[in-house]
Amino acid sequence: MSTSSARRHAPRRTSVILAAVLVPVALAALVGMWLTWPGEPRSTVGQIVDVAAEYPSANVTATSVQSCEATAEDRLADGTVPDSVECLKVSATVTSGSERGRAIQVWATATLTPSDVPVGTDIVVERYPATDTDGEVWAWHDFQRTVPLGTLALAFAIITVLVAGARGLRALVGLGIAFAIIGKYMLPGLLADQNALLIALCGSTVIMVVVLYLAHGFSHRTSTALLGTLVGLGLTAGLGVLGADAAHLSGVTSEDSFRLAGLLGATGGTALRGLFLCGVVMAGLGVLNDVTITQASAVWELRASSPEASVRELVSRGMRIGRDHIASTIYTIAFAYTGAALPVLLLVQVYQLPIGLTLTSGQFAEEIVRTLVGSIGLVLAIPLTTVIAAVVVTSSPVEGRHRTTDHARAHTH
Repeated sequence: MSTSSARRHAPRRTSVILAAVLVPVALAALVGMWLTWPGEPRSTVGQIVDVAAEYPSANVTATSVQSCEATAEDRLADGTVPDSVECLKVSATVTSGSERGRAIQVWATATLTPSDVPVGTDIVVERYPATDTDGEVWAWHDFQRTVPLGTLALAFAIITVLVAGARGLRALVGLGIAFAIIGKYMLPGLLADQNALLIALCGSTVIMVVVLYLAHGFSHRTSTALLGTLVGLGLTAGLGVLGADAAHLSGVTSEDSFRLAGLLGATGGTALRGLFLCGVVMAGLGVLNDVTITQASAVWELRASSPEASVRELVSRGMRIGRDHIASTIYTIAFAYTGAALPVLLLVQVYQLPIGLTLTSGQFAEEIVRTLVGSIGLVLAIPLTTVIAAVVVTSSPVEGRHRTTDHARAHTH
């Protein structure tokens, strides 16, 4: 086979190899989703959760501060409980649901003051219909945030499309598909007591295949980034299992997790451990996607600027970029988790607990394992992606270069 013929067949051979690896993985993930697709949610959840409650919107018409009986939660710094505390009563008109137009009164959350709930504020309330033993009950639920959050989301979408164009629009569509998979498959699957790690791997693989190809198109570069991402996800899942076993993490470390364990019944503890592992895998999705596509793009650009560079040279140069990316991304992960854990950190500061005891407690240990496992998967994914990208890009001719060379040779002969 001549040199020019080999060059023509190299891209096709590379495509076949990439497809031979990625297509079976994608098909296996789809088959896994089909086999673990959730049916009806477990009956124990419906028996515990009050499904009769309604959550209509309401508009505040007046507020008043009144004295009400104190509870144990109102305990003072000296340990005593006062006879009474000031409470905020909110008068409002229901603006949605079957009771639209009705005037109601509810007690606001203890920390709120009249300045926090001015007249005209939209809120969400809870309505519990009358039963054979109890009358109808109305209670405060939360502020109505649909309009500000919807406006912010719309601004984000518009700015993304204006700056990134069609690729930004495709990324938003991919994000919508990803959340649909999470909402329709992963969350119901966890409630249906399916294998949490299998659900995480199948759902995450399908999400990555969809969002990467949708946002970046079908190319060797995208396929290389996808392969690096999937390897990183596999490493993260395996390390998550080892870390959870070694640190004896049960997943039941906070008030919310205790409540969820109670709702899930006898298997709640096992389900929450699986939920922790699922969270470890999902937490690495966005960061892995970012670093692998960036690293693959960097190798392609290096190849374009140095067409004669060997695989070894491309890996060496690519890792110079990768090392900078590793350092900055690790900071991003660590500070993101620190910001989310600030309330707990403040409690630690208040109670003056020993730092060693604090960091090894269940709640902190979960975050530490999640951060370290995700970071290890991220760090290993970068050199793997760089090597794969260098091998793939050098197997194909640089566009435009060989056409010029062949044309010159034809004139010479």
